Amino acid sequence: MGQQATPVRTAGLGRAVGPVPDSVCGAVLLLPGGEEISARRPSSLMGAPALVRSLGRRFVRTGRGEGLAVHTVRYRYRGWNGSEAHLAADAEWAADEVVRRYGDVPVCLVGVDMGGRAALRAGGHEAVNSVVALAPWLPEEDVAAPAEPVKQLVGRRVLIVHGTNDERSDPELSFRLAARAKKVNREVCRFEVHSDGHRLGGHRDEVESLAADFMRGALFGHPVSRPVEDALAAPPPIGLRMPLAAGFGRSLRR
Repeated sequence: MGQQATPVRTAGLGRAVGPVPDSVCGAVLLLPGGEEISARRPSSLMGAPALVRSLGRRFVRTGRGEGLAVHTVRYRYRGWNGSEAHLAADAEWAADEVVRRYGDVPVCLVGVDMGGRAALRAGGHEAVNSVVALAPWLPEEDVAAPAEPVKQLVGRRVLIVHGTNDERSDPELSFRLAARAKKVNREVCRFEVHSDGHRLGGHRDEVESLAADFMRGALFGHPVSRPVEDALAAPPPIGLRMPLAAGFGRSLRR
């Protein structure tokens, strides 16, 4: 039986989270999770929708007055699908769409699960200046396959956050990727959320505060919090195994 042709679909830029500013000065693209292999249409149950929605609201509050537009990317397919890398291609398309709609503004890609992999892979887009990957799903290392690329992240500011008890996406894989990325780009940091799982539900507020603080600094040039500053400045492995402190964000004033 011959292989069934993959249906042709188009990606989409979801309706903006909150009101779109009169003058957009920066944009966040939210990238939900997905599956390793699937040509099915995405559903609202993919990835960690609660975290994605909550992040969107937090970014809107943080970027109020800064000219921030926040959109969730609608993928064409549910799966990454090997060398097709559909989710990363859709993230790049969305960055193009932001430029078409809003002009030459900096873009921060914020991905969860497989969306984290998409954010890291698409980080080389010329409009992207920063990447946030939360519990990124990454493939197991295979000597017969090329390593997940990192050179596209040169010139970008990168934050990776991973729960130490994640049973879906191995936190050690994100550490190894971060270590390789740090060799070509000093602006890489990684935080570990001790005892938390894949959905980072045990420390949701801290994770969102960290991502929002990082985004605000990357897109609009504001000073980042001391933990982020320290993590970016510290040599490996210190800055790539930075513990996310309980209560992070309570002292930040927005």
